[in-house]
Amino acid sequence: MSNYNAPVRDMQFVMRELAGLDEVMQLPGNEEVSADLVDAILEEADKFASGVLAPLNWVGDQEGAKWKDGEVATAPGWKDAYKQFSESGWSALACDPDYGGQGLPKLLSTAVMEMWKSANMAFSLCPMLTTGAIEALMLRGTDAQKDMYLPKMISGEWTGTMNLTEPQAGSDLAAVRTKAEPQGDGTYKIFGQKIFITYGEHDLTDNIIHLVLARLPDAPEGVKGISLFVVPKYLVNADGSLGARNDVHCVSIEHKLGIHASPTAVLAFGDRGGAIGTLVGEPNRGLEYMFIMMNEARFAVGMEGLALAERAYQHALQYAKDRIQGTDAGVRGGPKVNILHHADVRRLPPPCRRSRAGAEPGLRRSDDSGRQGLVHRELDRRHLGRRAGPRRHGLHRGDRRGAALP
Repeated sequence: MSNYNAPVRDMQFVMRELAGLDEVMQLPGNEEVSADLVDAILEEADKFASGVLAPLNWVGDQEGAKWKDGEVATAPGWKDAYKQFSESGWSALACDPDYGGQGLPKLLSTAVMEMWKSANMAFSLCPMLTTGAIEALMLRGTDAQKDMYLPKMISGEWTGTMNLTEPQAGSDLAAVRTKAEPQGDGTYKIFGQKIFITYGEHDLTDNIIHLVLARLPDAPEGVKGISLFVVPKYLVNADGSLGARNDVHCVSIEHKLGIHASPTAVLAFGDRGGAIGTLVGEPNRGLEYMFIMMNEARFAVGMEGLALAERAYQHALQYAKDRIQGTDAGVRGGPKVNILHHADVRRLPPPCRRSRAGAEPGLRRSDDSGRQGLVHRELDRRHLGRRAGPRRHGLHRGDRRGAALP
């Protein structure tokens, strides 16, 4: 089994030559961003991905998450890795500085996200869902909701989830039946069941913030009658401390073909009197708001394809270096050579082979990475440009484990 080493030089090339890093650094709010800072963050992310996350990938797949009596225990090493992840500031990378984020460009945070997904897909899904929940609350939450939830979600002390579908609904969200009953004090009691909730229950943090689709009593039929609610695992007191356990419980987790270390939960809301939640935005616009989180997830899933292709390439390259098979063409009785020496392998096009002198990884993915970079340059123009003022840029812990860069 090969180790993972992030393709840092490839990323630097794509960001500078294709995605317009220099232009992004000139946007308002990016005054403190420099090429040296970007390089330092990529290098530190490589250390954490290769030194902490990648070694847990096999353990997580073999051990998986375990459910017992409504609680989920993550795989060995997960809690310590997540603690390092959050304490090092990785969860805050591109978040709003007003709530404790570092305010760095999305262009940079996307490259870092690729490393997490290449190194350990199952681990990466937890911060991915949290990022989406943060974005939805930033754009549509009330000031009170932002003040209550965002600082600790951005710091990584709490995580977030996306609660869409139900057993009878599948992909047809018009069939959602979860109910939200107003209590007259600005809160609602939520009743229903949600399925396929990634990291819906775990032992990594003290609290989990669920974004839940539900229907008000007078809601119209179909998707135009769905509202969005924020429902924490533990209620939050006015001073920010944790209060009573909310009435949301994990009934089970799915038995899956893969990604075993990522718990996919079935959550029951309101079986013991009603789960307390608050409305996000306006009534009956919940699906519209949830698309903020869904689109974040869609982009992340696209990055997963890229990240897994990178990891698969590294496995294949290592195998081609190690596998001794035959002699060089035309050399009778010569020494056995590895697969990389054979002409058919050398003739593979660069997207498949990506080799330098038949041995070392070279520059990669110019077309696809360029498109991804252009997307994020535009996102940085639209969203990060509005951020200004001083920010902290935390560098991160970890030990490099022999990154084989071109």
